[in-house]
Amino acid sequence: MAAQAGKDLLLKCDSDGIGGFVTVAGLRARRIALNAASVDITDADSAGRWRELLAGAGTRSASISGAGIFRDSAADASVRGLFFDGLIRDWQVVIPDFGTIAGPFQIVTLDYAGDHDGEVTYDIALESAGALTFTGS
Repeated sequence: MAAQAGKDLLLKCDSDGIGGFVTVAGLRARRIALNAASVDITDADSAGRWRELLAGAGTRSASISGAGIFRDSAADASVRGLFFDGLIRDWQVVIPDFGTIAGPFQIVTLDYAGDHDGEVTYDIALESAGALTFTGS
């Protein structure tokens, strides 16, 4: 995969819950973390006392975080509503020339900040709340 511009990574939300995904924000910084917890099954008979893991048994999760500016007041209101209502919605993270990660997420952090001579910015963090899919481009 050739190098990609970070600005091309998109965060989209099904804000109304009926499948219409919209790009919610102009992200200036982004991070996706995919995690898989391991299950240690090492016992006294493990060869050389090396740790052994149980394949496919750990809990998987994903975290998405970003910072930037909202595209418009409607996007801001939509995300803010999802946060205050504690709703879980389907989100898509579109990674150019790589693919799309999609599935249910909950907003766990929503921070606003701003300088007196600049725009209002935000930081957002989402945690996976179910099975995710990956579709290659």
